[in-house]
Amino acid sequence: MAGTSPVLTPRKTLLGALSALSVVLIWASWLISTRHSVGSGLGPLDLSLLRYGIPALVLAPVWWRTGLFPKGAMGPLVLMILGSGAPFFQLVAFGMRHTPASAAGVLLPGLMPLAVAVIGMTVLGERPDRLRKLGMAAILAGGAMLLLGNTGPAGLGWISFTILPLGACLWAVYTHAFRRSGLDAFEGAALVCVWSTILNIAALPFFGTHFLTAPVGEIALQTLTQGIMSGLIATLLYGAAVRALGGTQAAAYTAITPVAAAIGGALLLAEPLGPVTIAAAVVTGLGVLLSTGLLSRSGNPGP
Repeated sequence: MAGTSPVLTPRKTLLGALSALSVVLIWASWLISTRHSVGSGLGPLDLSLLRYGIPALVLAPVWWRTGLFPKGAMGPLVLMILGSGAPFFQLVAFGMRHTPASAAGVLLPGLMPLAVAVIGMTVLGERPDRLRKLGMAAILAGGAMLLLGNTGPAGLGWISFTILPLGACLWAVYTHAFRRSGLDAFEGAALVCVWSTILNIAALPFFGTHFLTAPVGEIALQTLTQGIMSGLIATLLYGAAVRALGGTQAAAYTAITPVAAAIGGALLLAEPLGPVTIAAAVVTGLGVLLSTGLLSRSGNPGP
């Protein structure tokens, strides 16, 4: 499919930026809560049920109105479910079991804007200008700096460097598929969540659940972070950002997530915040600013 870009107005740019930055804060909070909730007793399928089941219930009137098989959108919807639904979640959950949360923040949300941009250029014919290309390089450099600052003597294994970047690529597929699906933010979120819930329920007889044995406090925490904040609010806000800014520009903001998570960890969990992280924050922030296209002459990415 040929790439298309929205016509950016000051109001759309502001709303899109606010939506994208809100997503960054929610994702950073999710990473911090994951660091805090080691050994919660909930398995990946339990977390997936919370992440998609709660939004599916809240948005039931939406998917009931559109139907489970929306006409003209089934191709993009399949890619959306693969890229941000239950398959994506299980892949990422597997990768995070073998990766420190701080490094996971770099390898997943930190690489998402690059994956989105690469797909946009190679598959959809987008033509970013030099400033935006420089921004992508800065994001990559900032991510590399953060990784260097978060690798201990044991280092990260092959699972970390393959599974989580693959998750970033899946999210990039979702971003472009949603942009071209014709669905609005509520419809896209509702359909991804209800289909993911169906897949999760189908998997229950094979993998079981830990809801009856997990601490109530941890279930409440994960309900808030997974189901309400990440599953519902962040999904809606990200869809709004993609609609307002376009897929590549909206995804560029997510590069701030690992830095925000590191700073939040220092403030809330007393984790060390060294010079490498501070330097990475400056480099990544500059890269995001350049990658959004806000400093380009036209302020608009290529077609």
